Amino acid sequence: MNNALSDIKSSDVVSSDKSHVWHHLAQHKPMQTTDPMVIVEGKGLRVTDINGKEYLDALSGGVWTVNVGYGRESIAKAVHDQLLKMCYFVNSAGNIPGAQFAEKLIDKMPGMSRVYYSNSGSEANEKGFKLVRQLAALKNDGKKHKIIYRDRDYHGTTITALSATGQIQRRDQYGPFTPGFVEMPHCMAYRAVNGDHPDYGVQAARELERVILEQGPDTVGAVILESITAGGGVITPPEGYFETIQEICVKYGVLIHIDEVVCGMGRTGKWFGYQHYGVKPDIVTMAKGVASGYAAISTTVTTEDLFNEFLAEPSEKMQYFRDISTFGGCAGGPVAALENMRIIEQENLLDNARKMGDYLLDSLYELQEKYPVIGDVRGKGLFVGVEMVKDRKSKEPVSESLTAGVVADCLQQGVMIGRTNRSFTEHNNTLCLSPALICTKGDLDEIVGAIDNALAKVAI
Repeated sequence: MNNALSDIKSSDVVSSDKSHVWHHLAQHKPMQTTDPMVIVEGKGLRVTDINGKEYLDALSGGVWTVNVGYGRESIAKAVHDQLLKMCYFVNSAGNIPGAQFAEKLIDKMPGMSRVYYSNSGSEANEKGFKLVRQLAALKNDGKKHKIIYRDRDYHGTTITALSATGQIQRRDQYGPFTPGFVEMPHCMAYRAVNGDHPDYGVQAARELERVILEQGPDTVGAVILESITAGGGVITPPEGYFETIQEICVKYGVLIHIDEVVCGMGRTGKWFGYQHYGVKPDIVTMAKGVASGYAAISTTVTTEDLFNEFLAEPSEKMQYFRDISTFGGCAGGPVAALENMRIIEQENLLDNARKMGDYLLDSLYELQEKYPVIGDVRGKGLFVGVEMVKDRKSKEPVSESLTAGVVADCLQQGVMIGRTNRSFTEHNNTLCLSPALICTKGDLDEIVGAIDNALAKVAI
């Protein structure tokens, strides 16, 4: 524990936490008799709790965020210096790091042109939804307002973001939802009856056309898709999927909104997940790894064509995008993002993500040969899922408690891994791995070794 924390009594911190903090995604009843985990330090891939126990974090902050690892002094210094000079001004004006990061970001995204700042992935997606709705009002008397989303995808925690989320338990108890959002089936080959068909990707994408025709093409404004489904089970799209999605959207005049909140900034071995799949989006949203958790920032990025739809003479008082994000005006976010991007480039972390991702997948395939409980291993770069089943032939999922048991055992060993967490009624059965882009083979061996040890105890 560093000197700044050495004079703080651990018991006081834990007491304050238990008495006053409402934790995310947590049932607090057990905390009446046990202490919550409190993380106090991080360096590289390692974090230390308030009791001094060290963990290897294979989740990049628990939710796919700390892409360049903990303890980056250069990012902290850049934010410190910027906040002293100019911390905040509403983004109806500009600031220097905001302009600089927008230019750097667009350079990584051929075909995209404009960057709208906000402070979370949920908010970034809301901005995309509002663009679609306002464009419908401006050009189609509000009719072309519907937004299609996909089963298993997750797009945020607000009511409207949940309206576009295909995860039953994430949504349950939070309705009624925003109207105008329509679900289409997922593209998960492992759980599709015809998933081994050579044209499965094309067939799965054709479900979008079916839904568009059912709703009426003149009512559908956009489709939102995660480039790789994250919390829904780390689902990579099959070959031909996104190319066919593109063809359909061009045919019916439907905007393509790609959610890169998890996959953005190198997680998959490219700057953005969609760049693996030959799709040309109209809207791209991102958060999490944009500044690797060192500051709150998200962006909604659009093409110039979409931006131009909102250009008009000042006398047209309702045509501009009438939206604001208070913390989209924070200068600390884009300056952290600039330094984060510099680190990724200078340390060749995209290349490392590809190489270490291949090594991780190969190691997990070996584990799959050892344990029949591993039904499927999938992923791209340093974003990997391990789906656990009772029987490989039937693909019946294991119980949520068994998956949770593997996670708990790994934690006891000092390795933090994740799982699909209360997303579905019967498919919370995938282990999730997303170590920082700086990871080494030694780190990955430790992660896979912990899973191996855990499976030896709980595997059915």
